[in-house]
Amino acid sequence: MEIDNIYYATGKRKRAVARTWLTPGKGEITVNNMPIDDYFSTDTTKAILTQPLVYTDTQGMFDIKIRVKGGGISGQAGAIRHGITKALLQANPDLRQILKKAGFVRRDPRIKERKKYGQKGARARFQFSKR
Repeated sequence: MEIDNIYYATGKRKRAVARTWLTPGKGEITVNNMPIDDYFSTDTTKAILTQPLVYTDTQGMFDIKIRVKGGGISGQAGAIRHGITKALLQANPDLRQILKKAGFVRRDPRIKERKKYGQKGARARFQFSKR
């Protein structure tokens, strides 16, 4: 969805959902109304969500506002990366080949497997006793 150079997209990973807005600007990234450095403490999570910008050489071109909920830190970083990728594709469809080759366009389908009845967990079983 585009409204006057504002590009919106939704990214998902595991149980996390990230709504991202890209506007032309200086490159400021805010997550849940907090600077990125305050929200994500580790460098790896910050690196994950800025990967689409690094690959496409668009760092510093867009201000990014993100609202993310659900999941953990890693899942939220992946969801933000997916949302930024989708918004970048709206801003410039020519970037699709670069982002697709990097593997950012497709949503990561892995989710938690449900627990089965009569069992300890999704795959774990209760110990079998022969006697």
